Amino acid sequence: MNATLKNPLSLFEVAGKVAVVVGASGAFGALAAKVLAGAGARLVLVAGSRKALDETAAECRGLGAEVEAVSRRADSEAACAAVVATTVTRFGRLDILVVASGKNKVAKIVDMPPAQFLDIMDVNVTQSWLMARAAGEQMLKQGDGGKVILMSSARGLLGHPAGYTAYCASKSAIDGITKALGCEWGGSGITVNAIAPTVFRSPLTAWMFEENDKADAVRKGFLARVPKGRLGEPEDLAGPLLFLASKASDFYTGHILYADGGYTAG
Repeated sequence: MNATLKNPLSLFEVAGKVAVVVGASGAFGALAAKVLAGAGARLVLVAGSRKALDETAAECRGLGAEVEAVSRRADSEAACAAVVATTVTRFGRLDILVVASGKNKVAKIVDMPPAQFLDIMDVNVTQSWLMARAAGEQMLKQGDGGKVILMSSARGLLGHPAGYTAYCASKSAIDGITKALGCEWGGSGITVNAIAPTVFRSPLTAWMFEENDKADAVRKGFLARVPKGRLGEPEDLAGPLLFLASKASDFYTGHILYADGGYTAG
């Protein structure tokens, strides 16, 4: 019998792997860091907010992980190259990249200054592209594959009537990058996939989980489209993340994994 079939859980092992998590101070980035830490990965955590970054790093160390905390934004070619260089200096290699940083500003198109649109595209798209480029270069040098996980959204597939032109465009672009890189690096052993959630509990969406008339009305309308009948919790992203970061997903690349309770199915 195949050794993997004797121990199928070994497919999900990431112990000893070196993972870079960009946006480690945000809701999904912090979760990704803690999931990988608990699974035994060695971590380089990157974020612009020093205080929040240190809190995430401390929690990951508490889970037994080796952690390097880098307080900077991956917002230029030089910054992304520096993150990779720090990773290789500390741990000798790079196996997993998770880009969890992002932003949104809701505004109708006629009310949104072009500079605001470009800023959202820069943070959500350009920075993801730059970080994937820098990490991929290192993985290609190593010659033994790697895992790149980007952050998309159900809004990369679906529009929204409430002023999401910039956000939807940015997440559609992430989907395109994911598919293109999945093809470009397909023969190298590097997989490139994206997680696409719908509304999840985070500091930005906390108001939707509150018990008041406004939140109740918005939530009711939204949940009418969600077959699972609830909003997402950060823990709902843990399984998809570990799957995409591990050997279990070796045959999956260029894939958008919708963590949405069935929202995009109906």
